Amino acid sequence: MLRALAVDDERPSLEELLYLLSADPRIGSVEGAGDATEALRRINRALASGPAGADALDVVFLDIQMPGLDGLDLARLLTGFAHPPLVVFVTAHEDFAVQAFDLKAVDYVLKPVRKERLAEAVRRAAEQRGATPRIPVSEPDPDHIPVELGGVTRFVPVDDITHVEAQGDYARLHTDKGSHLVRIPLSTLEERWRARGFVRIHRRHLVALRHIGELRLDAGTVSVLVGGEELQVSRRHARELRDLLMRRA
Repeated sequence: MLRALAVDDERPSLEELLYLLSADPRIGSVEGAGDATEALRRINRALASGPAGADALDVVFLDIQMPGLDGLDLARLLTGFAHPPLVVFVTAHEDFAVQAFDLKAVDYVLKPVRKERLAEAVRRAAEQRGATPRIPVSEPDPDHIPVELGGVTRFVPVDDITHVEAQGDYARLHTDKGSHLVRIPLSTLEERWRARGFVRIHRRHLVALRHIGELRLDAGTVSVLVGGEELQVSRRHARELRDLLMRRA
């Protein structure tokens, strides 16, 4: 059973988060804090108590934009401790996801918080803490990938994705209509979508062969035009890409 702390300076948001967490059977206890300073005092007690102590905490559900010390600042402080609680960011802003990954966040939940999405964050925290066996989930739809936008989950057709850009442990999916950030490493998508015609052209880019409009050679450098964007091809991937395009032609 996880011991949790929820941190949000907006009282209605904090109360909703506390309600949702307390209803999850994997949460043994949950407390609330109205700002990062109050949360830090509570976390200091937990750290002094030790992982098995009476005041221990397993996971902190943390808002980002708060007055004074914000959520990212608090998470940075926690990285300096030997056994800090896990961190799940709960925020209305998508823009901080990469920074959250750099701070080893377990998950990044967008507001308004949905019960199902928060349950997934709890599951990830429980797995990392070893508090509960893995809960089986259904196989993902191979033709679509779920993305979150403003608290709503949408299912993007894989065939619409022109290329994928690595951003730490996240990946940004590019389509003709925009881009979406997902918490999946590029290497995972490369393996999952290889049979669908996606190929690695650079350590940071995975492209769909069917969306390559041009292959360009200039003074020994290779690039491709994908969805109106020119992407560099690394030397180690250039020959394989040319061979694949020739076979496809």
